[in-house]
Amino acid sequence: MVTKTQQQADLRSDAGLASALRVSLARLTRRLRRQAAAHTLTPTQFATLAAVERHSGITPGELAELEKVQPPSMTRVIAALEERGLVSRTPHPTDRRQVSVTVTEPAQKLLKEERRRKEAWLTQRLKELTPEERSILRQAAPILEKLSRI
Repeated sequence: MVTKTQQQADLRSDAGLASALRVSLARLTRRLRRQAAAHTLTPTQFATLAAVERHSGITPGELAELEKVQPPSMTRVIAALEERGLVSRTPHPTDRRQVSVTVTEPAQKLLKEERRRKEAWLTQRLKELTPEERSILRQAAPILEKLSRI
């Protein structure tokens, strides 16, 4: 069993910090996923839908690059979302070989509800922390965002 002193010592090294962050973020991600509504989207489909919302008019190739997946995989994800009426494809305005992908109104409602549910759960968890802990998290949020983009 790891003692609190060992945990604190481990956090002083970059490797220890990396390990602690990996475990904590994975656990938090799983807990947030459990807050999802009763839809049947996969995590990849949901992430793709959110990316299309953020980058309306994006091409499938750009989306594959953004989401770090192979273009054929992204094409399948887009097709599944389109089949459910969550995205639409339209001809690209300047390149007739391409299409642009946008979210539909039902997708916008689904994304809004998902975010509401997850943020409500997280807001409740944050209320269980001390003001000092919440202050530390406010300072860490931009750093975690930076890590997610590197």
